[in-house]
Amino acid sequence: MSRIVVTGTDTGVGKTVFAAALTGALGAHYWKPVQAGLEDGSDAESVAALCGLPADHILPEAYRLTTPCSPHRAAELDGIEIDPARLALPAHDPLVVEGAGGALVPVTRQTLYADMFARWGLPVVIVARTELGTINHSLLTLEALRSRGVPILGIAFSGDANEDSEATICTIGKARRLGRLPRVPLTAPSLSSAFASAFRLEDFR
Repeated sequence: MSRIVVTGTDTGVGKTVFAAALTGALGAHYWKPVQAGLEDGSDAESVAALCGLPADHILPEAYRLTTPCSPHRAAELDGIEIDPARLALPAHDPLVVEGAGGALVPVTRQTLYADMFARWGLPVVIVARTELGTINHSLLTLEALRSRGVPILGIAFSGDANEDSEATICTIGKARRLGRLPRVPLTAPSLSSAFASAFRLEDFR
């Protein structure tokens, strides 16, 4: 079965919503290694509400940090030191792992998420918005991951259709276009239906 990492080109690009849809489609377990920011709820709670799976499919985070900022700084503000050794992958299959923000977000002051992705060796899906700026952010993300030998499964776009930007990114970046998740009401049934219409499940297995 599948063990997949979901990262984004930036924060707020739809990564958690896509991760929820993918988790539900695969009947997978979901894991967010580090949650930074708790006041508005956690990403794990959002995924639990959207994936349509039993609660035990949502695995506990290794670290839950108070401030909504980069994990390295959120940990410092909480007086916690993140130990990358504690971020070993859970023994579940299928598994969807969600990073934080973009691929070069610091986990610690010495380790970036892209470094963790390389350590895990799992295929990565890059979630990219379709708005202005996405070409640059997407191509930079592809280069950063490839420079570390991270296997890239493809790009999942999020938002309104932008055929030229989507095609340009995948052509120049030599990456597979997996599909595009449109804006939908954030309910488990609507998200499941949108994912099934926009993506081929066999691309993730």
